[in-house]
Amino acid sequence: MFDDLPPDLERLHTLRVWHALWLERIDRKIAALQRRQAEEERGRRTRPERPDWIVELGIGAERTPVQVHAGDCYMAGKRRRTVSRDEARRLLTAGLESCTHCQPDTQLHILDLAALAAGRAFRYGSARAAGRTGVDVAMWS
Repeated sequence: MFDDLPPDLERLHTLRVWHALWLERIDRKIAALQRRQAEEERGRRTRPERPDWIVELGIGAERTPVQVHAGDCYMAGKRRRTVSRDEARRLLTAGLESCTHCQPDTQLHILDLAALAAGRAFRYGSARAAGRTGVDVAMWS
């Protein structure tokens, strides 16, 4: 038999209780990890799909659109709403800013936005050169 166990009954009972307590702790930890894995899997299955296009919204009651992003852009802020491909194209061609990180204008094959922005900058520069500032410049933009 094994000689490494204590020879008396009292210490053997103590060891048995101690090991039973450890087995109970191990079983509780296993059950907790199994519950956690099941919850994570359920979360993965029920997670909504990532949208294709996002519009970042401004601060305030109006929540006006500020910038267009691709659906997986890490730079999109917390205030956002999902938009369709057509809506994203419409917003970008109407002059809404395009994210410089995910470049939705390039992904949507809108190539003339740079020319539009350059035209706005030219008009703004012309207004400043003509001595117009403030509200007058806003009319030129």
